[in-house]
Amino acid sequence: MSSPTGPTPGLPVRMPRPRQSGRHRRPEPVAAPEGAPALVLAVPGAPTPAIRSLAEEVLSITRSELPGLEAVVGYLDGDDDAYPTLSTVLTNADTLRTQRYEIAVAAGREVAAPEGPAAIVVPLLAGPDSALMRQVRQAVMDSGNTAELTEVLGPHPLLAEALHVRLSEAGLARADRARLFTVATAADGIILATVGGEEAVQAAGITGMLLAARLAVPVMAAALDQEGSIAAVAEQLRNAGAEQLALAPYLIGPELAEGLLDVAAKEADCAAAEPLGAYPAIGRLALSQYMATLGIMPQQQGTPAR
Repeated sequence: MSSPTGPTPGLPVRMPRPRQSGRHRRPEPVAAPEGAPALVLAVPGAPTPAIRSLAEEVLSITRSELPGLEAVVGYLDGDDDAYPTLSTVLTNADTLRTQRYEIAVAAGREVAAPEGPAAIVVPLLAGPDSALMRQVRQAVMDSGNTAELTEVLGPHPLLAEALHVRLSEAGLARADRARLFTVATAADGIILATVGGEEAVQAAGITGMLLAARLAVPVMAAALDQEGSIAAVAEQLRNAGAEQLALAPYLIGPELAEGLLDVAAKEADCAAAEPLGAYPAIGRLALSQYMATLGIMPQQQGTPAR
């Protein structure tokens, strides 16, 4: 309770927390610079409401990490209706930037003419896929000099973390190695499944080594889109002593053809975890690629005491 003149005597009053000073104070959050290019998430696969929801969730993470960020989705196989194509999104980004500049000039503001890319395109791919990347590059080329393309999201330790979480959610791995308990269905061998051919398998293998270190079990990468690859890796793991295998998709989701994962799980005769989906690390990695291209330094933590 409080009176018109202030809080009732005897009740605690919440005071604003004083700002920390010194080298250990919490850093101010980084914000997108004024006029910064849009982050355009290039989403592969046939678009569906579920894929749109996933992509929007990823972008929601990027916006929360970098206030003021303009972030939109462009679909490689869009229809320019409910699902705008990547080419259309890039054209719109350039048009919008020009319009904003003209409005600012008409209002009498002193603003510099637009220069550099109007958009930075981040492929929603955990690993390389030459066929999909050709589509992305073609859309960027068609946009003229208005967009810049980043690398795919992986390999990265955060993706190993995401794989670990998806396996533990499926009951195929312990959530925390430090805890003194076991999971009866925990796998003793992991098939890291990807698409994109041999290049994708090699890239997945790097993240696979990080996952193996987290789980203390062997992890081998295989291609879902190469006949016999999953079965061959499953046989290798079993010959090495693994008795209970698990399939871990090194995929975000939109790039995975329907039914392909189920077929692979039957081929390997094992259970499978879910794709990475909109795990928070996906949004953070997409933003990291954007910021690196733009030259924005990520938020730094306080210097540790000596």
